[in-house]
Amino acid sequence: MSKFFYKGRIEKKPKHESFGYNTERAVKDGSQEHPLNLMVQTAERAAEVEAILQANELHADVVIDADQPEDIMALEIILNKPVTTVFEKTPNRNDPCSCGSGKKYKKCCGK
Repeated sequence: MSKFFYKGRIEKKPKHESFGYNTERAVKDGSQEHPLNLMVQTAERAAEVEAILQANELHADVVIDADQPEDIMALEIILNKPVTTVFEKTPNRNDPCSCGSGKKYKKCCGK
């Protein structure tokens, strides 16, 4: 039905949706708002983990407990994040061949 024939009040869009505020912000692991929880067995290992955290600008709560097994899986997950694979673009037909022969791609490797 057209708005010309609607007798009620037209609903306006709320202001907060149109101003670009992100109302559902995701907090990254390892930030100050959401530090990692790591457990190590010795003070020396805690110093090593702290050095790794500072080098990667991460924040964590490191607990030293000799009775519990070492648990730094959350740190390893962040450090070993998979990277996107990027493939080289194949040259166009009339571009020089990438093998270095000096011929055009269509005459050399583009068969």
